[in-house]
Amino acid sequence: MLGRRFAILQVWRPIRHPVETWPLAIADAQSISPESLVVTERRYPDRVGQTYAITYDPAHRWYWFPRMRPDEALVFKTYESLKQASARWTAHTAFDDPTKTPDARPRESIEIRTLAFF
Repeated sequence: MLGRRFAILQVWRPIRHPVETWPLAIADAQSISPESLVVTERRYPDRVGQTYAITYDPAHRWYWFPRMRPDEALVFKTYESLKQASARWTAHTAFDDPTKTPDARPRESIEIRTLAFF
Protein backbone atom coordinates (compact mmCIF):
# COMPACT_ATOMS: atom_id res chain seq x y z
CA MET A 1 0.00 0.00 0.00
CA LEU A 2 1.31 3.41 -0.94
CA GLY A 3 1.80 5.49 2.21
CA ARG A 4 2.02 8.93 0.60
CA ARG A 5 -0.61 11.22 -0.87
CA PHE A 6 -0.81 11.06 -4.66
CA ALA A 7 -2.94 12.23 -7.53
CA ILE A 8 -3.45 11.13 -11.11
CA LEU A 9 -3.31 14.02 -13.56
CA GLN A 10 -4.40 13.92 -17.16
CA VAL A 11 -3.43 16.13 -20.07
CA TRP A 12 -5.73 16.07 -23.10
CA ARG A 13 -5.36 17.97 -26.36
CA PRO A 14 -6.37 17.84 -30.00
CA ILE A 15 -3.86 16.94 -32.69
CA ARG A 16 -3.68 18.15 -36.33
CA HIS A 17 -6.85 20.32 -36.34
CA PRO A 18 -9.45 21.88 -34.00
CA VAL A 19 -12.03 19.57 -32.46
CA GLU A 20 -15.18 19.56 -34.60
CA THR A 21 -16.82 16.36 -33.30
CA TRP A 22 -17.01 14.62 -29.94
CA PRO A 23 -15.58 17.45 -27.78
CA LEU A 24 -14.36 16.78 -24.26
CA ALA A 25 -16.57 17.64 -21.29
CA ILE A 26 -15.70 17.54 -17.59
CA ALA A 27 -18.00 17.61 -14.59
CA ASP A 28 -17.57 20.03 -11.73
CA ALA A 29 -16.38 17.72 -8.93
CA GLN A 30 -18.40 19.70 -6.39
CA SER A 31 -21.59 18.70 -8.23
CA ILE A 32 -20.97 14.93 -8.01
CA SER A 33 -22.20 13.10 -4.94
CA PRO A 34 -20.64 9.82 -3.79
CA GLU A 35 -23.98 8.14 -4.56
CA SER A 36 -23.41 8.93 -8.26
CA LEU A 37 -20.22 6.86 -8.39
CA VAL A 38 -20.34 3.28 -9.69
CA VAL A 39 -17.28 1.01 -9.39
CA THR A 40 -16.35 -0.36 -12.80
CA GLU A 41 -13.84 -3.20 -13.22
CA ARG A 42 -11.07 -3.02 -15.78
CA ARG A 43 -9.87 -6.54 -16.52
CA TYR A 44 -6.36 -7.17 -17.76
CA PRO A 45 -4.59 -10.50 -18.43
CA ASP A 46 -2.63 -10.27 -15.17
CA ARG A 47 -4.84 -8.17 -12.87
CA VAL A 48 -8.17 -6.48 -12.26
CA GLY A 49 -8.29 -2.72 -11.77
CA GLN A 50 -11.11 -0.37 -10.93
CA THR A 51 -12.32 3.01 -12.09
CA TYR A 52 -15.52 4.90 -11.46
CA ALA A 53 -18.38 5.58 -13.81
CA ILE A 54 -21.14 7.95 -12.82
CA THR A 55 -24.90 7.78 -13.01
CA TYR A 56 -27.05 10.57 -14.35
CA ASP A 57 -27.94 13.32 -11.93
CA PRO A 58 -29.53 16.62 -13.01
CA ALA A 59 -27.44 18.34 -10.31
CA HIS A 60 -24.22 17.62 -12.23
CA ARG A 61 -22.62 20.70 -13.76
CA TRP A 62 -20.77 19.98 -16.99
CA TYR A 63 -18.30 22.16 -18.86
CA TRP A 64 -17.23 21.51 -22.40
CA PHE A 65 -14.53 22.85 -24.63
CA PRO A 66 -15.76 23.45 -28.19
CA ARG A 67 -13.34 23.79 -31.07
CA MET A 68 -10.21 23.27 -28.97
CA ARG A 69 -7.09 23.81 -31.07
CA PRO A 70 -3.90 21.73 -31.14
CA ASP A 71 -2.07 24.52 -29.29
CA GLU A 72 -4.53 24.22 -26.36
CA ALA A 73 -4.54 21.55 -23.67
CA LEU A 74 -6.77 20.66 -20.78
CA VAL A 75 -5.07 19.51 -17.56
CA PHE A 76 -7.25 17.97 -14.87
CA LYS A 77 -7.02 15.68 -11.87
CA THR A 78 -8.73 12.33 -12.38
CA TYR A 79 -8.01 10.97 -8.89
CA GLU A 80 -6.82 12.26 -5.53
CA SER A 81 -5.88 9.91 -2.67
CA LEU A 82 -6.61 12.48 0.04
CA LYS A 83 -10.17 11.71 1.17
CA GLN A 84 -10.75 15.27 2.37
CA ALA A 85 -9.72 16.81 -0.96
CA SER A 86 -12.21 19.28 -2.40
CA ALA A 87 -12.14 17.38 -5.70
CA ARG A 88 -11.17 13.70 -5.56
CA TRP A 89 -12.37 12.76 -9.05
CA THR A 90 -13.06 14.58 -12.29
CA ALA A 91 -15.67 12.81 -14.35
CA HIS A 92 -15.02 13.38 -18.03
CA THR A 93 -16.39 12.21 -21.34
CA ALA A 94 -16.75 13.09 -24.98
CA PHE A 95 -20.22 13.70 -26.36
CA ASP A 96 -21.98 13.94 -29.69
CA ASP A 97 -22.24 17.71 -30.15
CA PRO A 98 -25.60 18.46 -31.78
CA THR A 99 -24.24 21.75 -33.18
CA LYS A 100 -21.60 20.08 -35.34
CA THR A 101 -21.80 20.65 -39.06
CA PRO A 102 -22.48 17.78 -41.49
CA ASP A 103 -18.92 18.08 -42.88
CA ALA A 104 -17.23 18.11 -39.45
CA ARG A 105 -13.93 16.23 -39.32
CA PRO A 106 -13.52 13.30 -36.90
CA ARG A 107 -11.82 14.23 -33.65
CA GLU A 108 -8.13 13.44 -33.34
CA SER A 109 -6.78 13.83 -29.83
CA ILE A 110 -4.15 12.53 -27.48
CA GLU A 111 -4.03 12.14 -23.72
CA ILE A 112 -1.48 11.19 -21.13
CA ARG A 113 -1.78 10.44 -17.45
CA THR A 114 0.86 10.89 -14.83
CA LEU A 115 1.21 10.42 -11.09
CA ALA A 116 2.00 13.29 -8.75
CA PHE A 117 3.30 12.52 -5.25
CA PHE A 118 2.99 14.96 -2.35
